[in-house]
Amino acid sequence: MKILLVDDEPALTEPLSRLLTREGYTIDVATDGRVGYTLASGGNYDLLILDWMLPQLTGLQICQHLRDRGDLTPVLFLTAKDTLDDRVIGLDAGADDYLVKPFELRELLARVRALLRRVQTVDPTPTQSKLQVDDLELDPDNQLAYVRGRSIELSEKETQLLAYLMQHSGQVMTHSQIQAHLWGEHTAPSSNVLAALVRLLRRKIEVEGSPELIQTVYGKGYRIGVRL
Repeated sequence: MKILLVDDEPALTEPLSRLLTREGYTIDVATDGRVGYTLASGGNYDLLILDWMLPQLTGLQICQHLRDRGDLTPVLFLTAKDTLDDRVIGLDAGADDYLVKPFELRELLARVRALLRRVQTVDPTPTQSKLQVDDLELDPDNQLAYVRGRSIELSEKETQLLAYLMQHSGQVMTHSQIQAHLWGEHTAPSSNVLAALVRLLRRKIEVEGSPELIQTVYGKGYRIGVRL
């Protein structure tokens, strides 16, 4: 499978590209964002590994531009930014996973394998019926939610999370169940990534002054459809 690595630190790109090559992947490397975006736009890659801070064009901008043009190639961010708000920003840009520097190479390999497994198992012609819980409606195929007549664009990951909760309306879905559904059973995301995704989704679909749509069940997980 073909991977694009975009990072301006030779101390990282050289050993990482050697490691990924030994694992059987075909690796292209770019050291600035503009070249990285050009390669990503036309390279038909199975996975993009992007540093957040890059010269010319940031990894965040690369991801946003690709998502805006409908490119759903999985993106793994490598970054020193480790706050919850940073994770929210990365997920909002369309990232699929997030790894904070410094990291263990074996953890990166595990995340690469998990993201590539998703590529291999995706149904190329998915069709899902619209889902509805109270005044919230979701159109999974078009990644759109509707609340009181207002349409809301969602990212792929937000759509997957919201659909999963709506399909189990009224049930408490545990953190591990949600993580396995979104990222696979064998590789959990970085700490707080799920919380960041939920926070981002709430900002989009919840109306100020109205009861919560996505409820936190402390110590367990999340639930939708039972208004408090």
